[in-house]
Order: sequence, then C-alpha cells, then structure tokens
Amino acid sequence: METALTRLVGVRHPIVQTGMGWVAGPRLVSATANAGALGVLASATMTLDQLREAVREVKARTDAPFGVNLRADAADAGERVRIVVEEGVRVASFALAPSVELIAELKAAGVVVIPSVGARRHAEKVAAWGADAVIVQGGEGGGHTGEVATTVLLPQVVDAVDVPVVAAGGFFDGRGLAAALAYGAAGVAMGTRFLLTSDSPVPDAVKARYLAATVRDVIVTRAVDGLPHRMLRSELVGALEGAGRTGALLRAVRHAAAFRRLSGLTWRQMARDGLALRHGKDLSWSQVLLAANTPMLLRSAMVEGRTDAGVMASGQVAGVIDDLPSCADLVGRVMGEAEAALASLEGFRAVR
Repeated sequence: METALTRLVGVRHPIVQTGMGWVAGPRLVSATANAGALGVLASATMTLDQLREAVREVKARTDAPFGVNLRADAADAGERVRIVVEEGVRVASFALAPSVELIAELKAAGVVVIPSVGARRHAEKVAAWGADAVIVQGGEGGGHTGEVATTVLLPQVVDAVDVPVVAAGGFFDGRGLAAALAYGAAGVAMGTRFLLTSDSPVPDAVKARYLAATVRDVIVTRAVDGLPHRMLRSELVGALEGAGRTGALLRAVRHAAAFRRLSGLTWRQMARDGLALRHGKDLSWSQVLLAANTPMLLRSAMVEGRTDAGVMASGQVAGVIDDLPSCADLVGRVMGEAEAALASLEGFRAVR
C-alpha cells in the first residue's frame, strides 16, 4: 500500500513502530523493518556508545530503512544527531519539537525528520521549520499524553499542515489504519501493539499483565513524574499516588542517581535536561526532579520484569489486545484487514 509516508521513508507499509524506551531496541526494530514497516530505535535510555552500537546491530540484521527517536531537549542532542548522520540512519523522530538548527542539520544530511506532536499548533510550528512529516498522538496513546482524542486531533492537524501526517494513539489493527487513511493520514504509529509481539524484548510476565488488562485498567496519572502519563493500573502506581511529597522526592533523588550511572550523564547534564523539561511548561522544581522516576521505573518492569517495582506505560488499546504475534504476522494481518476494510467501503459506495 503506497502512501505519502511509504514514499517518504522507503518502507512497504504505512505503519510505524514507535520508539519506546527500554523496549524498542535492535531486536524489535529490525523485526519491524524486515516486516516492511518503519521500526524506530529508542535512544533516550542509551549512552552515545550504546546508540551507535544499536544502530549498527540493526543494520546488520536488516537492509530496510529504520529510524532513531531522539530527545530534542537532551544536553547531548547534537552528538546524537551526529551519530544518526554518520551511521546513515534514514529517519530521525523526536518526542519533542527539535530546533530549527537540528532539523536543518539532519535534512542537509538527507535524514527524514518526523517529530511527534500533541496539538495542532505544534504541528504547524515544526512543519514551518522544515519537518518532513509529523506523528500526531491523541490522548489514547501510552506514556506522556494529552487530553484530546485522536479522532478530534487528527483531522485538525491534517487540515493544518501540508506534510504527511501519521496518526498515533488508539491504533492496533487494520480497521484503525483504514480509518486513519480516511481522515487523511498517511499511516499509523503503534507502540503498545508492537510491545505485545513475540519479537518484543519485554519479559513474558510483564506481557502477561498487559494481556490481562481491560480498558479500565489503563489509567492516566501524574504520580510518576508530575506530568500526565498513561499506564497500567498497579499496586505501585496506587502507592505512588498515595505517597507524601517528601517520600516522592527522596525516591526521585535515588532514581536520578541510578539513572545517572546507567546513562553516563553527569549531574550537570541531567540538570540541563531538567531545565529544558521545565522550559515552556508550568512545572515546579519538585516535578522536574520527579521526572527522574520515569526511566528507572520503566526499566524495572520492561527490562527486569518487576511489575511490583516498575511501571508499565500503555495505550488504551492494551485492553483489546489478546495475542503476541511476530512483527511479520502483525504487519501482514494489519495490512490484510485494512485492505479488506477499504474494499468493503468501496462496495458500500457502489451499492448506494
């Protein structure tokens, strides 16, 4: 199925696997790429050396295009961009709007730039700065999220910008892809659906928690880092929501120290990242410090398999997913369902 997205990035199918921290590593990304979709490495939880190594591992596993997700506000964003350019990565995606300078540097090197946005004005801004496409995530998506549903946000952005728009938040099958295309999108991005595949490195016990969840078990909380974060309901989340402010801050300090050791960042670099996070947002200093909770609590679940000591970011679609296909089977199934849905609509039009 050819769309503006497939033409732009060179994949066979208009499907993107999002860059989920601790989850979207070389194994999942290469499996996605070999299935004909766009796999995206999550680099925020990697050191610079680990990022370069991961990119090279993906390239050893597949000849297909893939991307790297970057934090535009990270202190070492420029160094990470240089790795992407030097290693010949096809796509750079961003969770926050990259600067005009970063976009220009990437585009000059032939890298396709695709930021993620959660509002129409953000899409308009990055498109004006030269972004090649945008991923639009509605409130149904996992991780940090907004309040506007995809079905409301997506048509606003499609009407507002002239670059390809990829829909995210609430997608898990071919009917969703067909609906997104009907809205004017060029494809869909899925996180939770790819997390729940046999190619995902997430421990089996954690996957079982996702498969057992209902739609009412996926909640939004600010208890982890002070920002709205969609995740599975758990005893730990309940404890975090009931914890006092002093206890939460002490926990955040411990997690910040642990993440500093894992990431190789200095305290100065982490402080700069905290300042960047606070810029343009109505966050208190305590909320900035609480942001250190996120990578370590996610790692506890997604890497160590400790659902008792970690959090599980999740889109609402976890409540309707009940299997663990391979990436190849998933992509093939989604495309078959989408084609069938579009064909049925053609038949409906003919009958009318």
